[in-house]
Amino acid sequence: MPADVLTTAAPAVSLVEAAAVLRGHFGLEGRIDALSSERDRNFRLRTGEGRGYVLKFANPAEPAAVTALQTALLRHVEAVDPGLPLPRMVPGLDGCDERRLVFGGEAMVVRLLTYLDGVPLSSTAPGKAQARAIGLGLGRLDRALADFEHPAAHRALLWDAGHVDRVRPRVDHLADAADRAFIHELIDAFETHTAPRLAGLRAQVIHNDLNPHNVLVDSADPARLAGIIDVGDALAAPLVVDLGTALAYRMGTGDLDEICAFAAGFNEIMALSPAEVALLPDLMRARMILTVVITAWRAALEPGNRDYILRNNSRAWRGLREMAAIAPGMLADRLHGVMERGTR
Repeated sequence: MPADVLTTAAPAVSLVEAAAVLRGHFGLEGRIDALSSERDRNFRLRTGEGRGYVLKFANPAEPAAVTALQTALLRHVEAVDPGLPLPRMVPGLDGCDERRLVFGGEAMVVRLLTYLDGVPLSSTAPGKAQARAIGLGLGRLDRALADFEHPAAHRALLWDAGHVDRVRPRVDHLADAADRAFIHELIDAFETHTAPRLAGLRAQVIHNDLNPHNVLVDSADPARLAGIIDVGDALAAPLVVDLGTALAYRMGTGDLDEICAFAAGFNEIMALSPAEVALLPDLMRARMILTVVITAWRAALEPGNRDYILRNNSRAWRGLREMAAIAPGMLADRLHGVMERGTR
């Protein structure tokens, strides 16, 4: 994403203004609560009938083409795999999915989505059955997106594990000199050994942010996927980047069996080639690099939102150090074994 989206504050929209938009543009009323977000302003609505919605005010710095990409992606998935638990677009009284409104002198795109019930993956105890179910869900999502195209998907984002070099100028925001040297060394290795091998792999639009806060599971059965949310970082990239990004958030627990179960679930839907599997550990490491560097930078810029920004930071550091302690090639070998068994 352009850096100005990450450095521009979320729109200053009040609960009263959000309620007026819901009444005037959607004909809806009910209880409204503010939701946390990295760069947008979001509100949850619960109607008297018990229906739930999310009202989204896009960051003013977000290009209109990028919000159009998100809207088109959700509409495409709804048509291709309607059983996949993603939010659905809710058109306004005018029949349109998007409207451009002005608040505080700034124009922004406003949309309404359905609210998915469930508990965040981050608040549940992990397990192999859960990991496999989420891997299956991500595989289904990437299968649904395999034929989806949008011009705005071809964009440069800081949150792109395939281009970890883009955060190099921000490594200085890490306080510890040894940490800075460690991250620079990892970026050097990625640029030398991994980036050239990514170039020839199959690519498509991917979710690109399956972190534990963007996955919902059933409160009564944490092994059942209840929702995949937040398509704000979707982009065109090598397919394997999506799995590598998701697996990065399974590190830091010391349980490689869960990583293998997740990968096996994904592979059951979207079978990976040996060349793709071989790059998974490098892409996992790259995503963790992005997490520790970008969050350190942004927490310094927005101290008032520090806790939200740093919510994945400590796990990423644990994961990086966990991977550094693993024998070279061991994780790749285990993943190759899982994939081979799954395709027999």
